[in-house]
Amino acid sequence: MNISVGAQQVRSSSADGAWSVSSEQAFTALESIDVPTVLGRVRVHVGGRGPAILFWPSLMMSGSMWSAQAAHFVGTHQVVLIDPPGHGDSESLTRGFTFEQCAQSIVQILDALGIGRAHFVGNSWGGMIGGTFAALHPDRVGVSVLMNCTASPCGLRQKLEFAMLIRIVLLIGVRGPLVQRVIDAFVGPTTRRERPQVLQTIRDALKRIKPRSVRWAIDSVVPKRPDQRALLANIRTPVLVVAGVEDATFPVAETQVMANAIPNAEFLVMPATAHLAGLEQPQQVNRLIENFIKAHE
Repeated sequence: MNISVGAQQVRSSSADGAWSVSSEQAFTALESIDVPTVLGRVRVHVGGRGPAILFWPSLMMSGSMWSAQAAHFVGTHQVVLIDPPGHGDSESLTRGFTFEQCAQSIVQILDALGIGRAHFVGNSWGGMIGGTFAALHPDRVGVSVLMNCTASPCGLRQKLEFAMLIRIVLLIGVRGPLVQRVIDAFVGPTTRRERPQVLQTIRDALKRIKPRSVRWAIDSVVPKRPDQRALLANIRTPVLVVAGVEDATFPVAETQVMANAIPNAEFLVMPATAHLAGLEQPQQVNRLIENFIKAHE
């Protein structure tokens, strides 16, 4: 089945006849659908007509992270924003998962929406899964834009840090000083100084966290994530890997290792950007996605 939101619901007038909507309007206008997957019921937000672009966010975030991208692309593409397993309005997780299962859930979402092939945009967890998806399901992916992510396994220090983080989340949830810790992992000095709306978006997302659900995602994506470099060497579809120069979670050098593992991947470093590029620099991210798709259509 093809599901879309009519143009009249999100289009506003402008001098050149272009689509012009706010991020909030675009997200609110999307149709919300529950899709059964190997990782439980996943909530997807769908709208627009044209070639499909599927967006998967970072840990701790929901599909609404991509609202600015939905506003930009809904006039020319079918936009699919995912609340990843255990996040947002998706079913809570009760166990860990593999990256292969995440890629399988993408296939199940595409099948449920009647989409044969989709461009993929992912951030952090979404970027890692985008690499898995492109490697294992090349017939279902167009281009991939993988931002603020890694293909390397978790180091010992990060394993210990996140083991402690999981214990704290289970004890008190994501609140108090833990909120600031997450914000510090997500943003850099430029966003702290110039983009208060991004900080508020992160705080709002953290209020919706389901601790006993999200702990399984944290454990699967950070301490137990696989070394994907050999797998990503099998990718034959176009890939753009994007790093943020201020990203403390996955520094530029680590993200470049991922790009180097993917044959013919392009690599781009965004200035004044940390770990959530789509939120921090929405116009620039929209432009680079659009240009990369056009270059490979």
